Amino acid sequence: MFRSLRRALGAAAAAAALLLPLAGVQAAHADPAATAEATSAAAAPGAGYWHTSGRQILDAAGQPVRIAGINWFGFETSNNAVHGLWARDYKSMIDQMKSLGYNAIRLPYSDDILKSGAVANSIDFSGGKNADLQGLSPLQIIDKLVAYAGRDGLKVILDRHRPDAGGQSALWYTAAVPETTWITNLKSLAARYKGNPTVIGIDLHNEPHDPACWGCGDTTRDWRLAAQRAGNAVLSANSELLIFVEGVQTVDGVSGWWGGNLMGVAQYPVQLDVPNRVVYSAHDYATSVAQQNWFSDPSFPANMPGVWDKYWGYIFKQNIAPVWVGEFGTTLQSTVDQKWLAALVSYLRPTGTYGADSMSWTFWSWNPNSGDTGGILKDDWTTVDTVKDGYLASVKAPGFPAEGGGSDPGDPGDPGGGAACTAAYTVSSDWGGGFNAEVKVTNSGRTALKSWKTTWTWPGAQKVTSMWNASYTQSGPTVTTTNADHNGAVAVGGSAMFGFGGAPGGGGVPAVSCTAT
Repeated sequence: MFRSLRRALGAAAAAAALLLPLAGVQAAHADPAATAEATSAAAAPGAGYWHTSGRQILDAAGQPVRIAGINWFGFETSNNAVHGLWARDYKSMIDQMKSLGYNAIRLPYSDDILKSGAVANSIDFSGGKNADLQGLSPLQIIDKLVAYAGRDGLKVILDRHRPDAGGQSALWYTAAVPETTWITNLKSLAARYKGNPTVIGIDLHNEPHDPACWGCGDTTRDWRLAAQRAGNAVLSANSELLIFVEGVQTVDGVSGWWGGNLMGVAQYPVQLDVPNRVVYSAHDYATSVAQQNWFSDPSFPANMPGVWDKYWGYIFKQNIAPVWVGEFGTTLQSTVDQKWLAALVSYLRPTGTYGADSMSWTFWSWNPNSGDTGGILKDDWTTVDTVKDGYLASVKAPGFPAEGGGSDPGDPGDPGGGAACTAAYTVSSDWGGGFNAEVKVTNSGRTALKSWKTTWTWPGAQKVTSMWNASYTQSGPTVTTTNADHNGAVAVGGSAMFGFGGAPGGGGVPAVSCTAT
């Protein structure tokens, strides 16, 4: 009633996308590695499983953490895999997310991926791309994404987006996918990733809407009661997970975005058997998705904080529970949408140590093929929309330490058992026709590094002409380096340096990611 469905390209468009030429990735607006270098991973919040306390999300050590992430969709469609794998390797995209300063991935899925015999499609394996995904089931592909995201220091939230690939549903069940199947599958996923704190929680169902209610007491429609049933089932399988609960559309006759109305929490909070696990999730969009009456208010955009306070912000401000804006996005084509996004970012802007007094978020979306919002990536699945990404700069958060372990027996997980590193890039000289630069790799983890690699992407045509104290490969604008034999081992808190020459000059300072290998 209030919004159009966000349209995703399917397999046919995916095949066509294979023909798109790749363009250079735009440089990130800031270097998150520099921020990470200032706070070692040994002390940085984020390790282990998380829990809640009032409006804060806390890590295993009780330190406040903040989700500042991105939605990467596709498992909820007939492709049964994240989109874009027809164009790029999944590892390069996760590395790029990290380099841009995102610290979490929300992965939408449908229950179809849990069916026996489910098969992923539209994945390009040529030239070594996605080689380790070949022959895997959709769930095994998620295992690989989780394992690699954890090594990069990104957290993962699983989002039950649809009951099947055909489309979203107003209620958490349909005739074909009853509540029993929904709960069984949620428990299965919770158990699958038990012991792997890269997966911090599950978003129980995406965008409940009319006739869903909150607090009406009708067990066939009351989303709050259903969330309690499902949340308790998830926690019975893995008591460490966060339970993300979205709103509905209408409460007491007041309507808003699908999943974006949490007014009912004031009278009817979600109560689970395990305390300190509930995070409320709001969705909020701009006019490229649908028109709302507040966009035409004469006081817009000054009226927006009051709108958000009414629907969901009060939960945070009254210290009831944490709030996570699980989806928000826009094409940014209209002036109204630009003002809306600027106002929302201001509303979300953190205060306090590590943004302790702030809400969490995951932007919609990484994918460019979201029909009414577009994405952080442009249509070539490589180039960054730096204008859109730039709006989010002030609400991004420091990264988290890499997590080891996982449910993928064929993947070594975190090879260092707490190994992590950061990298700082410095241009030492630039004479127009060429330049010299150096990169400092610092062990920011809890154990000694055995080896490391760094990756960056230039915005222009720069190429490495020579390198010392490291080896490299370059593909288009993206450079990947690995340590030399003599400087791969780095003690906790220690550093290693390498340098290189490049041409032409004027390349600026790209964001550099560092990975313990």
